[in-house]
Amino acid sequence: MGGGDVRGRQVTFCAGIQADRLARLAGLRVDFAMVPFRGEYYDVVPERADLVSTLIYPIPDPALPFLGVHLTPTVGAGLTVGPNAVLGLAREGYAKYSFNRRDATDLARFRGAYPMARSHLRTGARELRNSLWKTGYLRECQKYAPSLDADDLVPREAGIRAQAVLSDGTFVHDFLLRRTARTMHVVNAPSPAATSALPIGRMLAGMVLDDT
Repeated sequence: MGGGDVRGRQVTFCAGIQADRLARLAGLRVDFAMVPFRGEYYDVVPERADLVSTLIYPIPDPALPFLGVHLTPTVGAGLTVGPNAVLGLAREGYAKYSFNRRDATDLARFRGAYPMARSHLRTGARELRNSLWKTGYLRECQKYAPSLDADDLVPREAGIRAQAVLSDGTFVHDFLLRRTARTMHVVNAPSPAATSALPIGRMLAGMVLDDT
């Protein structure tokens, strides 16, 4: 589709890390913030990529919405490990040590940031340590593949998880939808399966179409 204006009776926003800002522009009272968490990955060197033949996941922590470091064979016969979850200071900062003044200021002003930090101080410190110290990251991997060593891990691109956090500091684990008369805001969708589930897309479309 080319440029220009597009008009419609209803608009659905799936804005990820910018969902709170767009919801506010739509006139909603925003009682949450989108907080970026950098997920850092490593590739296992090709000669060790046959180390495992299936997905290996840690036992989920019910207090956290993150999967934790896991081992993933790829369709290209590779093997990746990760991700961790490191609090980011840039919503779209994929490079290590990324910093954006506006994003960091918004986070500091968000009243839910401080109870979130207090509740998960130990976990956050561990994730930061493992981000800065490869040996710490390796120890997380060795819980499931003890024969891995540091030379087996090659850094690859990081991702940004758009995590909705409520004003009381709690992580949103499930869907979070916010609406106006003519807009639907998909603020939080559990990752990864629900973000690409066609039945959920049909459900959301049905909710919008019912109002047209």
